[in-house]
Amino acid sequence: MDPLWSDDELSAILNPEAVLFANPVAKAACAADCVAASAGFPVASLFWCAGCQGSIYPMTGHVTTHIGGVQASVLLTQRMTAKMHRQLTTFATAGSRGLCGPYPLPIFDKTHYKLQMTYPVPATAKVGGQCCQPYGRTTMIWGSGKSFPVSGEDFSYQIFRKRNCCVGAW
Repeated sequence: MDPLWSDDELSAILNPEAVLFANPVAKAACAADCVAASAGFPVASLFWCAGCQGSIYPMTGHVTTHIGGVQASVLLTQRMTAKMHRQLTTFATAGSRGLCGPYPLPIFDKTHYKLQMTYPVPATAKVGGQCCQPYGRTTMIWGSGKSFPVSGEDFSYQIFRKRNCCVGAW
């Protein structure tokens, strides 16, 4: 149970910087993140953006712009990942700092994550040569036909994250 997930005001205790990104200029920058994520990977420096899905902030379960079930569920997946990093319950494992173990990273690097739908319609076919989609990529192509009434309104994803490890030389 997380009381912060259902309350925008209470969530502001954990992430007070959300007010900085609640303006048209910050939201317009997310368009660049959408283009970058759809072409390859999202822009890590635009940490407040969830690519084509909208904004990471507020880090709650409220989706103000609900375009479709797949889009909303992908946005919530990204928000939960960011929230877990902020609460230091998930650690980073990539880059030179992650070579020999995980390290805390309160503002997560979304370029380290990809997801693959497992329910209601498993994403087993490659779309654009990939079966996994980076955070922020548009759901218009890979998410079409994945949502349907009654039994196809709940979603499940397998999340992959980048991990670098070192192997000692003997």
